[in-house]
Amino acid sequence: MKKSLKAAPGSTVLMLGNEAIARGALEAGIAVCSGYPGTPSSEITDTLAAIADETGIYVEWSINEKVAAEVAAAASFAGLRSMVTMKSAGINVASDFLQHHNLSGIGPNGAGMVVIVCDDPGSFSSADEQDTRWVPRSADVPLLVPTDLNSGKELLKYAFDLSEKYKTFVVFRSYTRFSHASGDVSLGKLPQKIKSKSPGKKAWFDTSQTVTPETPEIVRLHKSAHERNDRIQADFEASEFNWYQGPENPTTLVVGCGGGCGCAREAVTELGVAETVGVLNIATLWPIPVACIAKHLAGVQAVLVLEEPDPFLEVYVKEIVADNMSLAGRVRVYGKGSGHIAHYGELTPAAAISALARILDIQIPGEDTAYSRKAEDLCKKMVIPRGAIWCPGCPHRASFWTISRAIKKLRKKGDEAFATGDIGCNTMDIYPTGYQVTKLIHAMGSGFGEASGFGILNRFGFDQTVIAVCGDSGFFHSSFPALINAIHSQAKMLAVVLDNNATAMTGFQANPGMPVNAMGKTAPLVDIGSVCQAIGCKVTVVDPFDVKATTKKVLELAGEDGVKVLVMKRTCELARMRLERKHPCFVSVDPTKCKGEECGFCTRHFACPGLTCENETGKTRIVPETCAHCGVCVDICPHGAISKEEV
Repeated sequence: MKKSLKAAPGSTVLMLGNEAIARGALEAGIAVCSGYPGTPSSEITDTLAAIADETGIYVEWSINEKVAAEVAAAASFAGLRSMVTMKSAGINVASDFLQHHNLSGIGPNGAGMVVIVCDDPGSFSSADEQDTRWVPRSADVPLLVPTDLNSGKELLKYAFDLSEKYKTFVVFRSYTRFSHASGDVSLGKLPQKIKSKSPGKKAWFDTSQTVTPETPEIVRLHKSAHERNDRIQADFEASEFNWYQGPENPTTLVVGCGGGCGCAREAVTELGVAETVGVLNIATLWPIPVACIAKHLAGVQAVLVLEEPDPFLEVYVKEIVADNMSLAGRVRVYGKGSGHIAHYGELTPAAAISALARILDIQIPGEDTAYSRKAEDLCKKMVIPRGAIWCPGCPHRASFWTISRAIKKLRKKGDEAFATGDIGCNTMDIYPTGYQVTKLIHAMGSGFGEASGFGILNRFGFDQTVIAVCGDSGFFHSSFPALINAIHSQAKMLAVVLDNNATAMTGFQANPGMPVNAMGKTAPLVDIGSVCQAIGCKVTVVDPFDVKATTKKVLELAGEDGVKVLVMKRTCELARMRLERKHPCFVSVDPTKCKGEECGFCTRHFACPGLTCENETGKTRIVPETCAHCGVCVDICPHGAISKEEV
């Protein structure tokens, strides 16, 4: 077991937030953990998978978040504590199941089930800035949000107890600054063995009550969910996870949720207003502990709500004020609605300090705008900007290069061809360091779905070639149903699967296209090409490093009718290097043949970070620290200036 996870009870160890979540799950007696990888959530399941054998738990990377939730629910139904992990975008996929599971509950003999969703305020590694907190609100299930790592671990353990007490799954909402923060965590006891209880033969739904036309079954269950929330709210009113820090009779209150609480405390300290300003942390966020919040509003004149990214808590604080005769008209609520806090981006201590200073009408101590501007200008000069980019030797660079070459040739013939894309490493194409042939990227599987739609529009005069692109993990996740749809609707579509034998973007987790599972055990490989052939597609497999042949094949297939699948198969360079520990070849540049900046084909257009232009000579040279020596640049150089030597 990882050293930090097997330390003795009572020990205090430094942990990553996601490791603290994993430890909390172990202390709670979890038996099954399922999930789909996505930053910032991936390390939770990765951590548990690495110690599955030692702890006797089962861990899997499911095909998508919906299936992962269903796997966890099955374990819960069978009397085993379970957890499902995902990032914010994943809750959209899982909601199809969860918005039904909220009514059925975990069953009369079910064990606790917790849904871990990690949001990404600031969109550091996401295609959106979604706020998950609205989902449990709409599903009428409990929502817990941690503040710091140590109490967060205990909050997760409480989530399992809460789930079993009220027979419902519980949503535990993490966020980037919790999941990827590090801090001291005090360890509790680990159970000696996994406890389970047989569900027996009793039905999961208790349908013994009379169902009448006036009260249909689903309506009765919905009513029960609201009644359950009333009981949970009563528990939340006195929860120790909600706490107040500050003077006995504050004039101003800062209400924080998640990372907002840390920003609140820093703002109070920085401004030196601890004698008049109090901080209230709300961790049991839904159902809202109305009485708890109202009690702390008594006597204050102003309230600042700090949260990210949406005004979720702020809406309910305003509602509490409006519904309370002693507060309405006296207490002013500030936050996103008042313009003191932005509706977008990550909440920072600086933003909290600025907002609180405006409300209190005080100067920020030591604020030197001239110094700040100078520091910012200096930073811009000294820090080399680095955009999102494929790694040196990445097969996707070669794949998209061949697609871009084919599209350019099609456009010369008057065909305004373009690509639709997917989430993953292939997303890099839309950035300046890519080739920008991908014009649409929305959700997992949307590239194939949108191409299926474009492919049936020829009857309306739409004659542009559409190339749909997804990765291997994305294919299994949600592209496959769209491919079936395209076949059934007789769409004209070229589907390109970039099979790099890895779920690389999120940390090289296993997927069905690999011969191992999350726990590192041998598992049946599901071959993408065979699956596509079985449903009636013409399938071609190519090596994207063979640039000329692959470009030719893209052009050939793009001109054919029907649904074609082109699998560009080449192992991710990072994964390959870990296994082989050597370069496939050695690449060198002949300066006498290189046209340098006059050409710029390899450095500006192909844009591999393993190639650079010498300032003194203007010629291309290999960057030894980054070059993967994959040899693709040899094929793309129009002057034959780059050569390779086989190892």
